[in-house]
Amino acid sequence: IDLGTTYSCAVVFQHGKVDIIANDMGNRTTPSYVAFSETERLIGDSEKNQVALNPTNTIFDAKRLIGRKFWERTVQADMKHWPFKVIDDEDGWPKLRVEYKFEEKTFSQEEISSMVLTKMNETAEAYLDAKAKDAVVTVPAYFNDAQRQATKDAG
Repeated sequence: IDLGTTYSCAVVFQHGKVDIIANDMGNRTTPSYVAFSETERLIGDSEKNQVALNPTNTIFDAKRLIGRKFWERTVQADMKHWPFKVIDDEDGWPKLRVEYKFEEKTFSQEEISSMVLTKMNETAEAYLDAKAKDAVVTVPAYFNDAQRQATKDAG
């Protein structure tokens, strides 16, 4: 699984070849978006459209926060471009605050990434028509140890 900042994708190696798996919309990549509404949590293609309709409750670019502290310069700079709320938790980690099912909820970046990873796993299982037993989640070469560990925690 390629857990991307903007898009994610699932790939399977079988019968001696690699197949990039199309999602339920027929696309080979899935937006790394998670939208929260009064009734449901949406992940992927249709959720990207929620940005215009529900900007404060649609999380994207969450991977930019992985393994980073709230006070870091890059986090503070990125926050200026996001319509959703990022808060500082008690330990200095950024948390994402949304309204979900008429309640204010707070999620870690790892929880948001876990939701995207779950969606990608479901895509793979639908393609395979079987349980996905083993998965590799890719991370960029420039990720530091904290970012790598946070990605493992999300998986």
